[in-house]
Amino acid sequence: MFLPKYPDSPTPPSAHTHVPIDPAPVRRGLPSLPIDQKTVVAVLGGVVLTALLAAVAITAISVTVAAIVLRSLLRDQHRH
Repeated sequence: MFLPKYPDSPTPPSAHTHVPIDPAPVRRGLPSLPIDQKTVVAVLGGVVLTALLAAVAITAISVTVAAIVLRSLLRDQHRH
């Protein structure tokens, strides 16, 4: 019913295919973005705010751990 149709006399592929050689490949980098003073200030402000937030979080964790340790030491001291 649905049979593929083959060519009557197929031509064999050539033994040698010619590939052109480029003298030097063209390197394409990223497009240059204009960086102005507002962009630098915004990026530095974001970095500073992130660093401050991380410092506050680490300080809060260390104060919490110190409070738990002191609480357990004082509780053990009152028991004896």
